[in-house]
Amino acid sequence: MRFGSVSATVKAYDYLVPEADKPLSALPSRAARATAFTSILLGGLLGGLMGYLLINVQCEGDCHVQKGLAVFIGSVSFAIGMSIVAVLGLRAVGEWREARDAFDD
Repeated sequence: MRFGSVSATVKAYDYLVPEADKPLSALPSRAARATAFTSILLGGLLGGLMGYLLINVQCEGDCHVQKGLAVFIGSVSFAIGMSIVAVLGLRAVGEWREARDAFDD
């Protein structure tokens, strides 16, 4: 490579990228991801239960279709809501880890 009037042979990015002791990763830990997944499942289960109980209180007689729809809609809506919360939480954990690593250096 030639820099002005000085000739130098340097590999690309040799001086720009420091050697890392551990590989960099944006993924949260396995425990955090497992906790997020479990919370989504639990949210869906509780949403279905709430939907069922809401229709069970209001409906008299043969209400199997209404109860089934309430379970489905409650489960899906609560699971979507919990997945949004889980993603935001996992992103926050990643940012905290990044800030901690920057502070440690």
